[in-house]
Amino acid sequence: MSSGLGGLNKSPNGVVIGLAQLSLPDPHTREALWTQTQRVVEMVGKARRGMPSMDLIVFPEYSLHGLSMDTSPEILCSLDGPEVAALRQACVDNRIWGCFSIMEANPRGNPFNSGIIVDDTGEIRLYYRKMHPWVPVEPWEPGDQGIPVCEGPRGSRLALIICHDGMFPEMARECAYKGAEIMIRTAGYTAPIRHAWQITNQANAFCNLMQTASVCMCGSDGTFDSMGEAMFVDFDGGIMNQGGGRADEIVCCEMRPDLVREARLHWGVENNIYQFGHRGYSAVKGGAQDCPYTYMHDLAAGRYRLPWESEVIHTDGTSCGLPAPERLFTPSTQE
Repeated sequence: MSSGLGGLNKSPNGVVIGLAQLSLPDPHTREALWTQTQRVVEMVGKARRGMPSMDLIVFPEYSLHGLSMDTSPEILCSLDGPEVAALRQACVDNRIWGCFSIMEANPRGNPFNSGIIVDDTGEIRLYYRKMHPWVPVEPWEPGDQGIPVCEGPRGSRLALIICHDGMFPEMARECAYKGAEIMIRTAGYTAPIRHAWQITNQANAFCNLMQTASVCMCGSDGTFDSMGEAMFVDFDGGIMNQGGGRADEIVCCEMRPDLVREARLHWGVENNIYQFGHRGYSAVKGGAQDCPYTYMHDLAAGRYRLPWESEVIHTDGTSCGLPAPERLFTPSTQE
């Protein structure tokens, strides 16, 4: 499928998305966090000026915070804080949707690694807490609100997952099951993950007849190096457009959610998202609609355990200098 020359040629049903390979920051003070917030605001303006047809600009995970894993209150954000207010205003000022990353203060425990999608009136349309922090490295609290889906620009249906989330096929399946036509994946990944990044972005798309738009931070902060690697994938698993390692480049593509909807209705062979719940429908009416997967039953019952579980070496963050946690997980919805 064509990307519309990177979104330059927009079709009536197209949604043009820009993925910002933002240069990796390293803030450690409130002032530095605010300076980085202004950099992101400026990039929103650059997106609008550089591509008038753009509907949504997506910034990577850690675009305000950097990769330090610092949990100091000075560089944490809140939904009602000045940083988020500035990002929302940037969407209003530039008449564009935006997807942003914050490390969010959590009075009940460790900070959340959160993402928001803001519309062109400044309204937060989607709010997500990262479900699978990249353990043992990341200290963030595991997300406790599930995977939301929202209506996006031009009638599209959007989901947002963050970085390591995309390594679990169940995450992409949940996005599609809840109606997402385009799944955004933001990340701070570094070069050793490049191959896994590419194949999971493609598999997540193909296995769910869903388009994916994914981007990492880019460049070096003097210690860490993020890889950029903006990537758009069509619902058949083919790459529509792809960036590289040039910091602050905005890679664009026209996505076609209308074609996703068409494929989900009309594909027979490899309509995997439907056939998963209707096994063998050519042999039995409606297909088998049971749940033959042991790990699903065990996870739901709170008894998930691998055959080799007792031999797993890394089961907390102590190998990365983090203290062994003592709290048990309690979703905020149960408090």
